[in-house]
Amino acid sequence: MFMQQEMHDHDLVSDAVWHKHVPLKVFICAWRLFRNRWSTEDNLQRRGVIPLDAQLCISGCGHHERAEHLIIHCLTFGSLWQLVKSWIGVYSVGP
Repeated sequence: MFMQQEMHDHDLVSDAVWHKHVPLKVFICAWRLFRNRWSTEDNLQRRGVIPLDAQLCISGCGHHERAEHLIIHCLTFGSLWQLVKSWIGVYSVGP
């Protein structure tokens, strides 16, 4: 049941991204997020761009920087994304 709901939510989000009024740069950002292609510290380390010990969040919170962390858990950037969601009218329950 949970997986079906998650898949349904993903379809709603991806449909919204494909909307004709979404600017191209927003579409590209969302597309890269859904496919875990943001240049986060964990992705850069996995590709060999940065050393293993350089995975901490750029906000200085002390956690490993991943897309999920930046959008949901990070005190600095997570609150920013909450503002963006409210501006575009997307409401959800936080973690």
